Amino acid sequence: MTSKREQILAAIATTLEGTADVGTRIYRSRVEAFARNEAPALVIEPGTDSASEKLVSNCKIDWQLPVLIAVYTRGAIPDQLADPIIISLHSKLMADRTLGGLAMDIFPGTVDPQMEKADQPALWTVCTYNVRYRSSVTDLTT
Repeated sequence: MTSKREQILAAIATTLEGTADVGTRIYRSRVEAFARNEAPALVIEPGTDSASEKLVSNCKIDWQLPVLIAVYTRGAIPDQLADPIIISLHSKLMADRTLGGLAMDIFPGTVDPQMEKADQPALWTVCTYNVRYRSSVTDLTT
């Protein structure tokens, strides 16, 4: 069985299926460069997962997991191309803030645009969402 963290990341990838203009170009922790015809695309990566110092009870602990969703676009004005994608992914993630019961809550963090040099203007817009969830102290899968 996979950890609750991995289950959350998989649920986010599933939730983002059908995001405006992206189609099936949704990747988990992709490290290869994108070809021109692969934009727009989404890349989902985990941030630093942190546990609360206070136990909920003797058997449960609360976690906060930042999830970075990078929106990759290429075009004359790449930030304009990213805008409808960001609106769509935000709507999808906020529709069920428990991710099907895996999380206690999900809330938006930062939106960080980063230009990239390429033969055509390219942009990575990294949208961070913070996911709060609970696991067993002794078993990260539950």
